Amino acid sequence: MGISTHILDTSLGRPAAGVPITLARITNEEWFTLKEATTDEDGRCKHLLPEADVLRPGIYRIHFETLVYYKQHQLHGLYPYVEIVFTVSEGEQHYHIPLLLTANGYTTYRGS
Repeated sequence: MGISTHILDTSLGRPAAGVPITLARITNEEWFTLKEATTDEDGRCKHLLPEADVLRPGIYRIHFETLVYYKQHQLHGLYPYVEIVFTVSEGEQHYHIPLLLTANGYTTYRGS
């Protein structure tokens, strides 16, 4: 299944569409880009891990270009981008990493 994400603008109560996202994995202390994508109209990116890749244990990073979203909505955001770094454990098949966003803050968690 892989890795998925979604962004919800909690201050406006709606999904954050059109946000560029990059998934990377660290190997030998160097980050390697696995995929670039953009959130859909529902604020989701359902398949961040490339189809040909298998979810392997390791450290991954999702980079969200939040400045693009703020500019689209004439907002003055504090964070021009958000990076979430997380560890994938052995035997796991799917990770869902949501981003709850406002112009002045954000939070994340492991979803289902």
